Amino acid sequence: MPEDKLRGKSLAAVAADIADGFIYLNPLILKDFSSDVYKEIHNHLRKLQTAVRNEKFPSHDQAAIRKRNLKLQRLHQAVVVLQNSARVKRIIL
Repeated sequence: MPEDKLRGKSLAAVAADIADGFIYLNPLILKDFSSDVYKEIHNHLRKLQTAVRNEKFPSHDQAAIRKRNLKLQRLHQAVVVLQNSARVKRIIL
């Protein structure tokens, strides 16, 4: 598997799919990845998390607020799973 691809997708697209809820990141998915892929996914997740936070806050739209918060929650959960899996494998992110 190429280092910058995951199931035919770039790691940036995978991070976007995680944020949208199409992919759930868990230790079983991460077990065969090298330390470089861990670092790349971590960087893309952090960049996307920052991008979502920098978007204008939808003050009067409850559906948009919920969508934004769900994206942030999914990204945070993926980062936590990634960090814990990296710690078990002794990979420094």
